[in-house]
Amino acid sequence: MGNFNFTKTEIDGVYIIEQRVFGDNRGYFMETYEEKQFAENGITNKFVQDNQSKSVKGVLRGLHFQKTHPQAKLVRVIKGAVYDVAVDLRKDSPTYGKYTGVVLTEENKKQFFIPRGFAHGFLVLSDEAEFCYKCDDFYHPEDEGGLMWNDETIGIEWPLDGIEEIKLSDKDRKNPAFGSFSF
Repeated sequence: MGNFNFTKTEIDGVYIIEQRVFGDNRGYFMETYEEKQFAENGITNKFVQDNQSKSVKGVLRGLHFQKTHPQAKLVRVIKGAVYDVAVDLRKDSPTYGKYTGVVLTEENKKQFFIPRGFAHGFLVLSDEAEFCYKCDDFYHPEDEGGLMWNDETIGIEWPLDGIEEIKLSDKDRKNPAFGSFSF
């Protein structure tokens, strides 16, 4: 038996991943990635870049993607809690334009695998959150794209209880609606 449990979501290729946590009175240890076990579950991406961000409650980052250099991402929270979403942008997919989401916390230690061809974003639910993600392609600033976080066509049900204000970057305020964007 491996140290990971891979749960398929309603969108093909997107997984919620839970790992075994070994703990005692000193703390805990866990693997967050192991190439062989991921490959056995169909995730064969070679990760080339690790990123980390820190945000305060109500910050919404996204919905981001790269147009011609798409990135698969393996994401997790090491402090706090976020609601993380993936929006299917694969035109030939039966779930094109649909989303799936999961709450990631430092307590549940879940990870979310988002394959290439998706927009990605998250909303910070705790007072503060530190978010880590692995990417399988490098960031290309000239290639970035975004979608409006509250686009009615996508219809993401963001958990807004306790969130007084959505805090967006200037760039994310200008993201277009799903229906007006072409890839």
